[in-house]
Order: sequence, then C-alpha cells, then structure tokens
Amino acid sequence: MKRLEGRSAYITGGSRGIGASIAERFAIEGASIYLADVNEEALEAIKKQFEEKGYSVMTGVVDVTNRAQVEISMKEAANAFGSIDILINNAGVIRDNLLFKMTDEDWMTVMQVHLTGSFYASRAAQSYMVDQGYGRIISLSSTSALGNRGQTNYAAAKAGIQGLTKTLSLELGKYGITANAIAPGFIETDMTKATADRLGVEFEQFIEYNKKQIAVARTGKPEDIANAALFFADEQSSFVSGQVLYVAGGPRT
Repeated sequence: MKRLEGRSAYITGGSRGIGASIAERFAIEGASIYLADVNEEALEAIKKQFEEKGYSVMTGVVDVTNRAQVEISMKEAANAFGSIDILINNAGVIRDNLLFKMTDEDWMTVMQVHLTGSFYASRAAQSYMVDQGYGRIISLSSTSALGNRGQTNYAAAKAGIQGLTKTLSLELGKYGITANAIAPGFIETDMTKATADRLGVEFEQFIEYNKKQIAVARTGKPEDIANAALFFADEQSSFVSGQVLYVAGGPRT
C-alpha cells in the first residue's frame, strides 16, 4: 500500500520548485493534491503534467494573504476529497535588502506571505482536522531563521514559522494533529536564482560557492525537501511533533 493512500494534501505555493516537488512525491504515494498558488499559468502547466501521469489533482488561484481565498479554496478541496489530511505551508517570496535599504513594503510583503499566510492556512485546515481527529501540518522555515545578511524580513518570518509550528503542536496534539517545520538550506530553486541575481553572480558560480560550505559537498534539490515532508506526513510519524528539521546537508545550530 502507498504511504499516503486515501489522504488529501493542500499545498500552498504548489506550482513550482519545492511545492511542486512535494506535491509530486505525495501524489506518487497515493495522495489527492490541491495546489494553491497565485501563478495561474504555472498552475495550469503543472496540473496538465500531473493529470498526464494519472495523479488526482485540483488547482486554485489563491493569494495566501487573503483569508477568504484560503478558506474558500480549502473548503473546495475538502468537498472534493472528503477531508483535509495534510497541509503544506510553502508559499513564499523574497524582498532581500540590507536593513537601511529595506522598505516598509519589503517587510510587510514577506511577513504577510510567509507568516500570515501560514497562519490563515493552518487555522482553516485545523477545523477540518479536529473534526476528523487526524492531521499533519508541515510548514517551510529556512536556515535563514538563524540570521542571514540582507534578509531581515525573510529571517524574521521564517523564525516566526518555527514559533507558530511549536505552538500549533501544543494546541492541536490532543486531536491527532502533528505540526512540524522543515528548514531548508541551499536548495536550487527560482528563489535562490533570484538571490544570485541580487548578488550579481552567475547561478552556477553561486552553486559552486555554496557547495564548498556544505558538509555533504553538494547543494540541495527540491526532492530533498519533498522526502523530509513525506516523513512528517506519514501516519506512522504520529509521535513526531513540534520539531524543526534542518535539511541543509550538515548541522545547523
């Protein structure tokens, strides 16, 4: 039997990168997938890809900073699949800059998408999970939560997600719901490409530089995060909650 057979997953920021990789890993394991994202074109493309592979998938154009859109789309998913078993809080943006250059809008945009979006989605999902006595909430943090130059907003938001996760685990554990976070290190995605652009270096050079800083001597792929997410999503991981797993090719303190 597949590990997520009969389960459903609602994934924010699911059209590309880490979100799409998690979605495919879960679909391979038998889960029904709802992909929520603001990028309609990318959603259409991945839905077509998934359907061609025979996966059960729905998509919705959802801005996670809009509470109504989150709640309406999650209800749509619950009605279609019969439950909301797994929530992946993955939607994210970057607006990197040094503190003295960072605008109010840079700060608010990143905090709203990462942290407020995770709050809206978690609050909406828990109502279904509590009723059914089962749930998995998995949120994407980052090694940047430990501090990263030029990312005051992003680091604060990702640290906030860790606090959110630990508190959710305390409040929801008695209902059969676990809450955990994954903190990726350097993962080859569009977001890290954007960081390379900001620094004015070629992406391949950026990759090679980061390889030298990582204990396993390679950079991460979205699939590495998907494998960690599958562990947390598994029914057999019911005694693991309130944890932050650093998936970074080496230790983080």
